[in-house]
Amino acid sequence: MQGRNTYLSLLIMTLTIYGIRVIPFVIFRKEITDKRIRSFLYYVPYVTLAVMTFPAIITATSSVWSGVIALVIGIAVALFGGDLFTVAISACVAVFLSELFLI
Repeated sequence: MQGRNTYLSLLIMTLTIYGIRVIPFVIFRKEITDKRIRSFLYYVPYVTLAVMTFPAIITATSSVWSGVIALVIGIAVALFGGDLFTVAISACVAVFLSELFLI
């Protein structure tokens, strides 16, 4: 009985994932020309990445506060023109120092 449930679960997951990937191709056969829809779709990857990484930034450290400090430092370095490597190193140093001295 358990094997049957496993195969049923795999079938449902396969159909769900396949459906999510195929339905947009079936619905949108020609190029999307509406400016509002195109601008919305332009930002979808960035929003998805932010939604996936933001909780991990806060909870990846041993303390939520060191994660918040690293996030604030990373945002500040990025706003002042730091590249990706500089932002990552400064956030890592912020976590190290905040966990060393604050916790």
